[in-house]
Amino acid sequence: MPRNPRYDVLFQPVRIGPKTARNRFFQVPHASGMTNAAPHVRAAFRAMKAEGGWGVVSTGACSIHPTSDDSPFPFASLWDEADIRSHAVMTEAVHAHGALAAVELWHGGAAAVNRTSRYAPLSPSGVPWMATHVGFMSAARPKVMDAADIRDFIRWHAEAAVRAEQAGFDILYVYAGMGYLPYQFLLSDYNHRTDAYGGSVRNRVRLVEELIDATREATHGRCAVALRLSMQELRARPSEVAESEGHEVIRFLKDAPDLFDIKMDYSATDCAASRYTPEGSHEPVVDFVKKLTDRPVVGVGRFTSPDTMVSMVKRGVLDLIGGARPSIADPFLPAKIDAGREDEIRECIGCNICISSWHDGVWVRCTQNPTAGEEWRRGWHPEIVSRDAPGEVAGEVLVVGGGPAGLEAALTLGRRGYRVALAEAARDFGGRLRFESRLPGLSAWHRVVDYRLGQLRRMENVSLYPESRLTAADVAAFGAGHVVVATGATWQPVLCNPNELPGARLDAPRVYTPDDLAAGAQIEGPVAVFDYDNYYMGSAVAEALAAQGRAVTYITTAGAAAAWGFMTNEQPLVHASFAAKGIACRTLEVVTGFDGETLRLAQIFSGEAREIHARSLVIVGLRQGGSALYEALTGEGGLPRVHLTGDANAPGAIAHAVYQGHRTARELGLSRVSVGRDAPFAPRDFLSEAAQ
Repeated sequence: MPRNPRYDVLFQPVRIGPKTARNRFFQVPHASGMTNAAPHVRAAFRAMKAEGGWGVVSTGACSIHPTSDDSPFPFASLWDEADIRSHAVMTEAVHAHGALAAVELWHGGAAAVNRTSRYAPLSPSGVPWMATHVGFMSAARPKVMDAADIRDFIRWHAEAAVRAEQAGFDILYVYAGMGYLPYQFLLSDYNHRTDAYGGSVRNRVRLVEELIDATREATHGRCAVALRLSMQELRARPSEVAESEGHEVIRFLKDAPDLFDIKMDYSATDCAASRYTPEGSHEPVVDFVKKLTDRPVVGVGRFTSPDTMVSMVKRGVLDLIGGARPSIADPFLPAKIDAGREDEIRECIGCNICISSWHDGVWVRCTQNPTAGEEWRRGWHPEIVSRDAPGEVAGEVLVVGGGPAGLEAALTLGRRGYRVALAEAARDFGGRLRFESRLPGLSAWHRVVDYRLGQLRRMENVSLYPESRLTAADVAAFGAGHVVVATGATWQPVLCNPNELPGARLDAPRVYTPDDLAAGAQIEGPVAVFDYDNYYMGSAVAEALAAQGRAVTYITTAGAAAAWGFMTNEQPLVHASFAAKGIACRTLEVVTGFDGETLRLAQIFSGEAREIHARSLVIVGLRQGGSALYEALTGEGGLPRVHLTGDANAPGAIAHAVYQGHRTARELGLSRVSVGRDAPFAPRDFLSEAAQ
């Protein structure tokens, strides 16, 4: 199918200094959890985006020197020859598909407390960065940089630029954003200096200028130099000579880099969850930059709609469409638009499971794209599933359950060439998402269902059977060669002790779980929501009940609402939402009893007894997997080749269910599964010494 002409502008080449991007699709730097210890995993992950049509493919933060050590978080480095070799694997793979390779040269300053290298953190004025923030807490406080430290920093950046060019990178970033060292010089909160690098905006910009110049000079102008700049705080700061300090900064730097990459300041706003933030949310902050410079500008906004992308270009907001999360969810997004297949885009749902990967210190994972991070290790491709040879396909596969796992299993098995029957007990496919996507802010999550159903309905070898509740006898009579059971999990109405270990079922009037709400239960207020699951469900249910006009009290065992939502950038927005909607929030408490009128509570640490009035209690805690159907099918004299997957196998986030369904389908019927193990490069002198 030919490309829709209205998207032609997205495929125009863009000049970036001495380099030319083949189109306007720019995978901006983003964390992947793939350090130099896994060079082939990282290369395959990034190369897949180049194969999918992205014109520029970037690394995540890449440390320039041991004084920028982000451990225990996963980070890349360009410290020595071994690092050059590691990155060269990625640049070669990206270049093989016709894309430019960019590297985000990074120094964390006060944000990198150097737990492993044990260097004193560096900063303009000794101000710690988010000193009490979980994950960045440290007893160390940063050193105030003197003139020699500044000279060293500029030199380190230039030396890293040389190594980056040797590794094959085309675009070299100066990273002045997200609270890192060059940004700390830009923002007066961190910069209290009285020398040439502090005071006025003109002085605070000086270090960034010198870094850009040093980076360009180090590579003799052969590489493009990009400036990544956080603008949220700077645009909010008043100025006596311009509309804001952000305007001042851009005016001073307008001719310095070959490219501006403009972003927000904080992870919760820069990578905001779709639950609270729509597509294109950055525009009010970044829209002025192109008016002040003739350099190309790239920005992000969780863009998944090609019409939105075109609008950004034609209205003069951006020259290049930046993508991080959308490039993970669908590495082939540009290729699909180019081929007139935009309706097949696997759209990012904005759940931010990918962000949680960095917090966890692991390779990136994605709800929509279960192959992310598995391109090299398992040989998985997001668009291609090898078809089994004729005779290897053992007849028909029956998939029971049309939720995220069942849909993914059916789709992948269909692509392998199996004849697939997908049976769902309900009228509509979607499983848990039939309810969850109706909760406040979660409508985009239904894209998990929409994409897979859209693909399945086009496949001649797949049959869909809604409203088909099957017994073990029904399954046996169907006679499929394989049976995949993906019947989901159920929420349990059980309390927990102060250690969050589930207890006995609570036998009291008007006690509910999310499953009851999904079934249409009418909840009488005032209502308490007791959350020891501590992800999104408890807070989303509280918001849904408040929207219905009920007085809601949210209670959690954790120290904050939606505690695990810190991992997905939701937590601060949950608290803001609670305040706006009048939802009372009680932390560090457990529910000890309920009689339909009085809810008994206890403080986690002291055991102090407390009481509040409530007419209803919703418990969001334990989800129970398992399947009576599976047990019946696999019992004594049961059927062979029955597979349990998704939440029925092990309850988790939607990403876990999709991954399990995909893996079950990929490995079904195989006698052997190969999983690669990556390893880092060692310095050449180490290797020669070992040989001797």
